[in-house]
Amino acid sequence: MSKQKFDTVRIHGGYDPKKHNNAAQIPIYQSTAFSLGTAAEGAEVAAGLVSDSFTYSRVGNPTVHTLEQRIAELDGGIDSVAVGSGMAAITYTILNVAEGGGRIIAPYDIYGAALDEFQTLFPKYGIIFDLVEDINDIERIKSLIKPDTKAIYAESVSNPIINITDVEELAKVAHESRIPLIIDNTFSTPYLFQPIKFGADLVVYSSTKGINGHGNVVSGLVVDGGKFDWSKDKFPQFYEAEYSLKNSKYPTNYSFANVYGNQAFIKRLRMKYLRLMGAVLGPFDAYLEMLGLETISERLDKEVATGKKIAEYLNNNPHVKRVYYPGLPASNQYELAQKYFPKGIGSILSFELDGSSEDTDKLIDSMELFLYLPNVGDSRSLIVNPSKITHREVPEERRLKDGINNQLLRLSIGLEDSDDLIKGLDNAINKTFK
Repeated sequence: MSKQKFDTVRIHGGYDPKKHNNAAQIPIYQSTAFSLGTAAEGAEVAAGLVSDSFTYSRVGNPTVHTLEQRIAELDGGIDSVAVGSGMAAITYTILNVAEGGGRIIAPYDIYGAALDEFQTLFPKYGIIFDLVEDINDIERIKSLIKPDTKAIYAESVSNPIINITDVEELAKVAHESRIPLIIDNTFSTPYLFQPIKFGADLVVYSSTKGINGHGNVVSGLVVDGGKFDWSKDKFPQFYEAEYSLKNSKYPTNYSFANVYGNQAFIKRLRMKYLRLMGAVLGPFDAYLEMLGLETISERLDKEVATGKKIAEYLNNNPHVKRVYYPGLPASNQYELAQKYFPKGIGSILSFELDGSSEDTDKLIDSMELFLYLPNVGDSRSLIVNPSKITHREVPEERRLKDGINNQLLRLSIGLEDSDDLIKGLDNAINKTFK
């Protein structure tokens, strides 16, 4: 299966109908737990000696497992874990990497809830974030790396300013210092960009967004590239004796590193964070995710094409001060867009209205078709004002430095007709400035 192309894997990846009564579509295993068989078989399953076995849906479920395997294959990873939200994916990944304390380098220009967590919550657990203005300032990144730095974190395409991270160069810096690169690939999805191919070690998603594509599931994913060397001196948690792994095959040295080798990170995330903290994705939600995933190529091809048309329209509108969309040739990140996003930069863009905060409110109230809500990647087109909704928890001074003022609007382009969307935008802008 690993040799098959993206459009085959998105439909068939991780699923063998013969193991599920030859059902063409993965069944929804709406079951809390699974029979362990005989006493001897149950002991082997509980000890982890039987592959692809299931005991309790908080730890693993056949429907959810299929989604996990499919995403791992699409992203070029060795395994993935599905969780209850994108924030759970970020949180578990950071905790698993920096457990016990340490430092992580990240940009200010990220999703507001993530920035809030990085600045106000993780420090209480001994995890300190060294935040930078420009994640692509390689020399600045190098200068921040200290002996207790545990990782570099960035979004492949930032929310909401749509800045592209130079993943390949950042990965080189991370690996020179023996730390992993974590990439939030939510805006891009694995269809438009696969960070592991460019050196990223861990990929996180709010699969609520473009992977699902229909605005009906809250979910998250963590993908492990399987190539990072989790050294004992820097990441001792992977070498600790873990009694849940002790069995007849591993009566001694039953650590995640010894038992699972290059899968130590993702197995530990499942057993220590998903199992014990419990942000579980349900089987029906996983089923809906896979239904959405089956059409990801067609959806994003249309949304990207429409997004480019809308970016060009806004770029030529006299009431628009600036368009944040690296797919435009005039963008200072156009070369990065060509390198990393040959299929298009994505379906999300932002623009700054050349007016007042009141004008921004008028435009939102005058919108046609675009729904006013804080989501992206839906089949419906969406609009939001980040300074008041998605990034409201970020201090005003910080927001303004990143260009997130009250005139900034973020669009998520859906599957409607492009002419109708442009007409709706044009009418709203004209009403605002009448």
